[in-house]
Amino acid sequence: MKCKIVNQSSNPTPSYATEMSAGMDLRANLDMPVTLAPMERQLIPTGIFIELPRGYEAQVRPRSGLAVKSGITVINSPGTIDADYRGEVKVGLINLSNVPFTICPGDRIAQMVVARHETVEWEATDELSSTDRAAGGFGSTGKQ
Repeated sequence: MKCKIVNQSSNPTPSYATEMSAGMDLRANLDMPVTLAPMERQLIPTGIFIELPRGYEAQVRPRSGLAVKSGITVINSPGTIDADYRGEVKVGLINLSNVPFTICPGDRIAQMVVARHETVEWEATDELSSTDRAAGGFGSTGKQ
C-alpha cells in the first residue's frame, strides 16, 4: 500500500526495521534535548505529516525497550491517527519511572502501525443475544 508522507524533520522517513516488522519507528524532531521528570507528560513532535487512505488508521504505540527499561510509554496507547488528519504526527509520552529521562533529537520514541478498520452503523435494539459469559468482565474469567 502506498501512502503520502511529508517529512519536515532532519530524521529519515519512518521505515520497517525488519522484513516482517508491523511497526515503524517514530523519531523525535527536536532542536535540543527534552527531559521528562518522573510522571511528567509531554507532546513530542516528529516532523512528519501523513495521508492515509479511507478505512485505515495509524496507531502510535510505545517502544517495548523504552517502556520496560526506562518507564517511557505513550500516554493514550495506542494513539490513533485518523485518515482525515493532516497535521503533524506528535507523540504524547509519559515518564512512569522515578528518575528523569532525556529525549534527544532523532531518538526513536514510539512506533507506528498502519491498520485497516471498519466503520460501524449502529442498529438500535432492546435486546442482545445471550452468551455463556454474559455481562462478566474485569477478571470474570479468572486468573489462570
